[in-house]
Amino acid sequence: MAMSLHCHRTVMLAVAFCFLPCITSSLSLEDPNVCSYWESYSVTVQETYAHPFDQIYYTSCTDILNWFKCTRHRVSYRTAYRRGEKTMYRRKAQCCPGFHENGEICIPHCAESCVHGHCTAPNTCQCEPGWGGTNCSSACDSKHWGPHCSKRCQCQNGALCNPITGACICAPGYRGWWCEAQCEVDTYGNGCQQKCQCQNGASCHHVTGGCKCSPGYTGAFCEDLCPPGKHGQQCEERCPCQNGGVCHHVTGECTCPAGWMGTVCGQPCPEGRFGQNCSQECQCHNNGLCVSSTGQCLCSPGYTGERCQDECPVGTFGAGCTKMCRCKNQNKCDHTNGMCLCEPGYTGETCDVRLCPEGHYGLQCDMKCPCHAQNTHSCHPVSGECTCQPGWSGLYCNETCTPGFYGDSCQQVCQCQNGADCLSVTGECVCAPGFMGSNCSVPCPAGTHGTNCSSSCTCKNSAQCSPVDGSCSCRPGWHGVDCSITCPSRTWGLGCNLTCMCWNGGACNALDGHCTCAPGWRGEKCELHCQDGTYGIDCKERCDCSHADGCHHSTGHCHCLAGWTGIHCDSVCAAGYWGPNCSFPCKCKNGASCSTDEGTCECAPGYRDSTCQRICSPGYFGHRCSQTCPQCVHSNGPCHHVTGQCDCLPGFIGALCNEVCPSGRFGKNCAWSCRCTNNGTCNPIDGSCQCYPGWIGNDCSQPCPPGQWGPNCIHTCNCHNGAYCSAYDGECKCTPGWTGLYCTQRQLQMHIHIHTRTLVDVTYSCCRDFHFRN
Repeated sequence: MAMSLHCHRTVMLAVAFCFLPCITSSLSLEDPNVCSYWESYSVTVQETYAHPFDQIYYTSCTDILNWFKCTRHRVSYRTAYRRGEKTMYRRKAQCCPGFHENGEICIPHCAESCVHGHCTAPNTCQCEPGWGGTNCSSACDSKHWGPHCSKRCQCQNGALCNPITGACICAPGYRGWWCEAQCEVDTYGNGCQQKCQCQNGASCHHVTGGCKCSPGYTGAFCEDLCPPGKHGQQCEERCPCQNGGVCHHVTGECTCPAGWMGTVCGQPCPEGRFGQNCSQECQCHNNGLCVSSTGQCLCSPGYTGERCQDECPVGTFGAGCTKMCRCKNQNKCDHTNGMCLCEPGYTGETCDVRLCPEGHYGLQCDMKCPCHAQNTHSCHPVSGECTCQPGWSGLYCNETCTPGFYGDSCQQVCQCQNGADCLSVTGECVCAPGFMGSNCSVPCPAGTHGTNCSSSCTCKNSAQCSPVDGSCSCRPGWHGVDCSITCPSRTWGLGCNLTCMCWNGGACNALDGHCTCAPGWRGEKCELHCQDGTYGIDCKERCDCSHADGCHHSTGHCHCLAGWTGIHCDSVCAAGYWGPNCSFPCKCKNGASCSTDEGTCECAPGYRDSTCQRICSPGYFGHRCSQTCPQCVHSNGPCHHVTGQCDCLPGFIGALCNEVCPSGRFGKNCAWSCRCTNNGTCNPIDGSCQCYPGWIGNDCSQPCPPGQWGPNCIHTCNCHNGAYCSAYDGECKCTPGWTGLYCTQRQLQMHIHIHTRTLVDVTYSCCRDFHFRN
């Protein structure tokens, strides 16, 4: 049988059958001039195969010299291992045809050196102006071209003529077949390919691209207005505007500020007008003056208000109502000049002279004042009205000031702030806790609180201390009476009232809720795995795996491809394991091997099914149960499912179980030795003895009892006259004087006896032979 029909291969080293994507060159496939190709390489694998060997066995034959045993040979197979080479492929980069490597890029290659030019494509030279030919080595003078420079150039405006074709190479700023036209508007330079960048309607020079600005603009691209004070073409004209007027950058026309008018802003607004272009009318009353720029009213003495519509408040007079009246006894003064206007009952420059004596009033000064004297400043000499001391009020000066008021007649409003009380007499402020200063407007300095800011704060971690009672307003991330305790886990923010939104074990900043992700996570809420190929804190680590589908986003542990294991997934699965990281035990039975990548079973000879648990179907054996059993004769069913050997019944041997056990052997595989003695015949099946005539017993060791003979001693001797009966054949051995077959005849002459005996012996022998053969 051809050995190739039996040989099979089981790859023990799992290899990736996909083409490796790595590029083993420094060239980048993003370079348009880089091409790739597949390079083959070999890896060593360990494989199993069916190794043939010569098996010797014995069978019965007619060779009497070897006790009827003959040696036979047959080819059998056993599993062996050998190393083999497997071809793999990987992608490599190289410069495309027509290019060669220069550093990390591929540049075109010209077989002929470009003498006056440079190589722009494979075997293509870009010649310098005035040169031609495949290698830029042909030159004519600037006015001729063609073979022998016999043709005259038609190029204009300083254009160069190609010495080979006569084509014009235009100078910057020109175009056309003969370079006869300037660049179109908004283009300039070589080949008119440059786009003008001039702005605000400026035109650009067709050669240089320089901008010619419109009036009112300046700058390299005419992007800027003329600077203040300049206008017109190239901003060379000076603005004539006065008094802060601004001129138009193009026309030079003046735009006057508020309060001025005229061509050059040299005339102020006329009386009663103000504003831009003096277009607004003044609203001042009582002879107030109007500021021509803003329209603000400058009031005459004795008046106030936005439009000078109000007289000075009582007690003040003069310009801006800034002067205080000196009049006594609540008498008013003139709002313009401050002269006292005394009421009846008073006289004097300041109305300080009382016409009635103290304590009396009336036209005749005959009535007694009703005021509480100790709380009263004066009693009106005419009406008897009480003028109270500071801090008192009421008809008779017997009432204290209403809260919030103090001073003379309790008319002055307390200036205390932040809930402070004021003394009714002087108006001095009594500050509430948390404030200080003359009007209690100043909060307690940082770190203090309480009445007169005399207590020290105990707040921690930059918390704000209430200036009133010293209670702490914690900053985000802290809580507790003195803000010394950080927010509990999973909370953050002001008052620790916000819930952290960090997922997957991320830590939450108690101050702003910002998530610090656990290793392997990213994203605002740590909701995303690390990107493929990265792991660890902030996903900054790179996976170091060989044959793997990435690595664990937290630990970097490699997710080995099926059939690989090890820290870096660079080790093949051990026997009996398969799958990713070799984590699955093989389920193959009966000595089968399993594929390290898929776990599929390669059954040992004689077994089948997905896990090799079932033996070959009856009538088949060997590798993949593909061989047909021989025709076994005396056997327990078909051949053995592994070896194909017939399972002989007891008493039979041979490749086809068609040979009886050799003499002296019996049983299964003729493994037992017969115990028959005295020429007994052994049954090859069960070893039972068929005794030679004259013997009985399990091993034929017992002679027949006296008077019995023959096979199994079934015959009864018929000898007479004391004759001896042979247990073998029942022959009678007569005693002297007797003869005959059964010793019943008297012995006659000797020679007759001898002949008779001989005749009897011959006759019996023939009968015996006939009996045993049948």
